[in-house]
Amino acid sequence: MRDHPHGENSANPEIWTGRATNRVQWLPALAGAACLALGIELAVNSAWAPDTAPLAMSVVGCIAAGLLILFGTLAFVHVSVKVDKDSLEVRCGHIGLPRRHIPLSDVVGADFEPRVTPRQWGGWGYRWRPDKGTAVIVRRGEGVVLQLSDGHTFTITVDNAEVMVRIIRARLRPPTSGNLV
Repeated sequence: MRDHPHGENSANPEIWTGRATNRVQWLPALAGAACLALGIELAVNSAWAPDTAPLAMSVVGCIAAGLLILFGTLAFVHVSVKVDKDSLEVRCGHIGLPRRHIPLSDVVGADFEPRVTPRQWGGWGYRWRPDKGTAVIVRRGEGVVLQLSDGHTFTITVDNAEVMVRIIRARLRPPTSGNLV
């Protein structure tokens, strides 16, 4: 993916956006849609008798499982990252949830990580591990590791992670007297 600077076309754009996508997530989403469809089919076309507790449990179970699988997978089909002069915003999926906003004043460092894997984090999605910090993992590959002022880290898989790291590092440096505009 390309970085998309808005504003001046320089090495330090006013707003940088990046994205990462995992098309494999569509397969579990299809399974979730199938569960949801099965629940609806059972509800509409089954013979409801006086003692229908097992049927009602099947309908509710299929619909609930389908919705959970759909949301859990579609939320992590892709991640979008926006870095402006003051903050970084991470949005997941098509509706932008979950979302994380990090003021750059809370970031003390940024590093490029060439090999982030879901296995390191226990799978895809919004992850937390006490020994590693928090992460948004939508695919394996390059990512950014932010060191936060509270001692925690935040890892994001994003295309053009090296560019994102350079932009964040440039914004973390205090301006020198020769660079004041």
